[in-house]
Amino acid sequence: MYIVILAGGSGTRFWPVSRTSRPKQLISITDGPTMLQRTVERVLDLKPKRIMVVTNQLQKEETEHQLSRYRSVAPVDLIAEPVGRNTAPAVGLAAAIIVLHDPEGIMVVLPADHYIRNDEELRATLHKAIHSARNGWLMTLGIVPVSPETGYGYLEADMALRGTGPFPVRRFMEKPDRETALACLEAGNFFWNSGIFVWRADSILAEIEKYMPELALQLDSITLNNVWDLADFTGQITDIYARIASQSIDYGVMEKSDRVQMVPADIGWSDLGSWSALPDICDANEDGTVVAHCAAYISLDSSNCIVSGNGGVVATLGMHDTIVVSTGDAVLVCPRDRAQDVRKVVDRLQKMELSEYL
Repeated sequence: MYIVILAGGSGTRFWPVSRTSRPKQLISITDGPTMLQRTVERVLDLKPKRIMVVTNQLQKEETEHQLSRYRSVAPVDLIAEPVGRNTAPAVGLAAAIIVLHDPEGIMVVLPADHYIRNDEELRATLHKAIHSARNGWLMTLGIVPVSPETGYGYLEADMALRGTGPFPVRRFMEKPDRETALACLEAGNFFWNSGIFVWRADSILAEIEKYMPELALQLDSITLNNVWDLADFTGQITDIYARIASQSIDYGVMEKSDRVQMVPADIGWSDLGSWSALPDICDANEDGTVVAHCAAYISLDSSNCIVSGNGGVVATLGMHDTIVVSTGDAVLVCPRDRAQDVRKVVDRLQKMELSEYL
């Protein structure tokens, strides 16, 4: 089994804590290890042959630093993309490397920036998916929904006469409006799209060749010595990425393939897409406020806030349903229901050429 961790995201909706060179996956949203480190730690018990982390050149140094502690436990490879091209090229690149050494090797693909409360259940669910993946199926984990969430994509499963699964995936659905999300929840056969995949390296490459032939053509050009030495791989990656388009593995392959199955997963999952997701992973105080990274928090006539204080003191007076995030050089204040719009702040900073705050 090979673990492939996708760790090249920008995490713009977690600004100002998440920055270009140190985005969400490279920081600790609450306390303790970073999200990337937590992702590595939750798969070590699976005893993988190798862990492959795909990041980008800007984040390479910090990612390397954070991974160094795990190299005594498992072989860890770092692949740095010269430019972001979404998930399909990253997945294809990892698969092309694995298939040179182990064509039928199982790949478990995990985002680096997701929160999972029940690591043991995740591992058990992955084992179920691996069984089907060995037979050539493209497996994904469908998160058992607990609310009509409009911030996630959905999977519709064919659950007729299938017991506890795996279930064929009928279709992928983009983020729905609330009315559609309610209908999905009531239907009982819709699941949140986790972005967690399990497949054989040769299986996913065959589907990439079928549905993304231009990408497959570039991946076919990869050559390596018969050792796990990626030191001289930079030039090949640069050439490949200059010729390929940006595309997600969902849109490029999974939504088109007839070999996709899903295993239901009840693992306490959140993609932590914005500050409004913090209550999913942190307990609120008696006023309904979630507090992180604060030496002290003073609440006066305030409730249902999300507060991150960069180790300092934060006080709110007469604030309700508000996000307050303070760092050493920036402060964010916005209503909780506008958390998804924080990326617009990042867009504005780019237009103002204030790169030191990105």
